[in-house]
Amino acid sequence: MAKPILTPASTLSKVILPITGNTDNVVGTLPYGVYKNESTFVDAAKDQVAFVFKKLGGDVLDIEMTEGNVYTAYEEAVLEYSYIVNVHQAKNSLGDLLGSTTASFDEDGEIKVGDGLKNENVELKYPRFTFNYSQRAADGLAADAMLGDANVYSASFDITKDVQDYDLQDIVYSASVDGTNTAFPYYNKVGKNKVVVRKVFHRTPRSMWRFFAYYGGLNVLGNLSTYGMYADESTFEVIPTWQNKLQAMQYEDSITTRTSNYSYELFNNKLRVFPTPIDSSPDKFWVKFTIENEREPWQEYMVDRKKGVDGVNNMNTLPYANILYTSINSIGKQWIRRFALALSKEMLGQIRGKFGGTIPIPGDSVTLNSSDLLSQAKEEQDKLREELKTVLDELTYAKLAERDASIVENATKTQQHIPLPFFVG
Repeated sequence: MAKPILTPASTLSKVILPITGNTDNVVGTLPYGVYKNESTFVDAAKDQVAFVFKKLGGDVLDIEMTEGNVYTAYEEAVLEYSYIVNVHQAKNSLGDLLGSTTASFDEDGEIKVGDGLKNENVELKYPRFTFNYSQRAADGLAADAMLGDANVYSASFDITKDVQDYDLQDIVYSASVDGTNTAFPYYNKVGKNKVVVRKVFHRTPRSMWRFFAYYGGLNVLGNLSTYGMYADESTFEVIPTWQNKLQAMQYEDSITTRTSNYSYELFNNKLRVFPTPIDSSPDKFWVKFTIENEREPWQEYMVDRKKGVDGVNNMNTLPYANILYTSINSIGKQWIRRFALALSKEMLGQIRGKFGGTIPIPGDSVTLNSSDLLSQAKEEQDKLREELKTVLDELTYAKLAERDASIVENATKTQQHIPLPFFVG
């Protein structure tokens, strides 16, 4: 019995891909409809049908697919392209966008209507390079070193005659829970936290008033005649330069005069004073201290709320919506066409695989290429993803900066070999 001659008009399948698409059918067949309102996407999806028809041999063989299958593949290809590009951009800009405003998204990954960033198209913006992230990290270190935004407190305690050791932790804690001291900045803030003593000092003894008083001679610029006058206490903030010159000439006297007649050891907030006080002069000691764990990691700077720096904290909270189809250039659109074709191959392979690789016909059977289509589709998709990621990795902002630096360096080397013109004058 002679084998029948198959034609593209065979009756093996009731569903055959048409030679071209129809714009009227695009929107209704999209699973997500992310780009249904962009006419350029609708037109491109329609054209993709003709592309798939030709590439899969529709002029010779039946393509057991609907045009809706092609529209779905095209939408998935655009979403995949948007995903890969947005991930690349996240690597570029996350450091500069940490703490910035995030957005609220719907089920399609689009910024919700009513959100302040709805029409900003943040995913298409180039973020201004800042040092915000590194500055915030440095602020914590600076605060611990008392160089930045740190809460530094001051407290005092009475000196007791013949008492050499003082528990500063207990002294500060007791003051922080004293109901009569509610006006203290550190009131009710110590709790179980450790106090970190930063500085210990005291008022000057009366024996020093003659030398460093407000009206003393060496603390009054250009006035030596008033040396020896008395004042209430000394100050050390404003000292003329020439005074240090005089002290350099009288080094020994200067050392004993300007420095405290007390020294101390501090271990685990236990203060030991040297020498042991023999009277009540000075009557008080002061300490400057900070409180460990006072500023929680989530506490906003200079704001009394515990939320940290609101906004973007990782890639997931970047206010990136799906890239607008109209913003994708020819490079991206060609990638999308090729990826959509690979997805269409995968669909066709799955459809043909339902028949187990062969289908019977009168007097014979036809072998279908489902396994080949599936293998090709997977290979092409992986290749296209890797191709796009490789290109994008070469175009990170860091790589572009390196390239610019290389160009400048090479230009400088070239200019070094250019002879200077002769000067005639």
